[in-house]
Amino acid sequence: MKWMTRALGSALALSLASAAAAKDERLAPGDHALPLSHARIARSYVLHLPPAARGDASLPLVIAFHGGGGNAKGFQAYAGLDAVADREGFAVVYPNGTGRLAPRLLTWNAGRCCGFAMDEKIDDVGFARRVIEAVAEHAPIDRARVYATGHSNGAMMAYRLAAEAADEIAAIAPVAGAMNLRREFAPARSVPVLHIHSVDDPRALYAGGDNKSFAGTKIHHEPVVAGLQQWEKRNGCSGAGKELERRSTPAQNGDGEHTAIHIAASCPAGAAVEVWKLTGAGHGWPGIDPGPLPERMMGPHPNVISAAEEAWKFFARFRLAEARPATNE
Repeated sequence: MKWMTRALGSALALSLASAAAAKDERLAPGDHALPLSHARIARSYVLHLPPAARGDASLPLVIAFHGGGGNAKGFQAYAGLDAVADREGFAVVYPNGTGRLAPRLLTWNAGRCCGFAMDEKIDDVGFARRVIEAVAEHAPIDRARVYATGHSNGAMMAYRLAAEAADEIAAIAPVAGAMNLRREFAPARSVPVLHIHSVDDPRALYAGGDNKSFAGTKIHHEPVVAGLQQWEKRNGCSGAGKELERRSTPAQNGDGEHTAIHIAASCPAGAAVEVWKLTGAGHGWPGIDPGPLPERMMGPHPNVISAAEEAWKFFARFRLAEARPATNE
């Protein structure tokens, strides 16, 4: 395929240009755009290291998957994760998906979604594993504290990574995208899950169903509750979910209010399944400037919670009981 031929050529060029990021070279705090080849395809990612990276202590790592049609830099700009990372002392890696018009309009192969990545059967789980290894070559990463989040198609990718790479991932926090697997659901271990989603989301339908992507292609959405129930069963949870907290805030347009209810299933220690269930809000990433997409496409922007803050509060509670030793300590 022509796109793969071009990708191989680009991979060679990126490889030659990446001498400054050679294996085992420690990177300074800040942002680093780095190339990475996987499955003979030129890929890339953006790594954000906090001020704590100057020390020798191992850092937790959050993998942040952009939404369908986005890219790493765009997601980094609106997710608000870097500020939390700098304050709390963890690294954030923003991988880039694939697409015919790269570096624009990139997607993830999350199972039954989405676009180019799904159609071409891109190995995004393998790529994510490779990203973790690559980051560990450039920063002291605690392999017991590797987490994943993502927006929309990126949320679906976080779910797939947890289902198929549970040995690597300590917890996930998908936002505005339900689990949409093609393969059998058979995680190797329990994985804590925090799901954040609006019941009024016009793009990723909370109750499930079909709609169209921004590019006009058909997308099937599984019900959010169906995916959470699968994780509750796998994690050994029982009984009805318990409401932990309720928040509300006036809508930005002054019309009514947004609400958020934090619900937790009854699960064994270390195997939580929780949800922030929003109402009155759309498909945006909660708590941060909505970015370039207008409200008519995304629905009202959710401002009642911060997805970045809630994701990290959740992640900080969990670590892998068995994990590879921290790197570069």
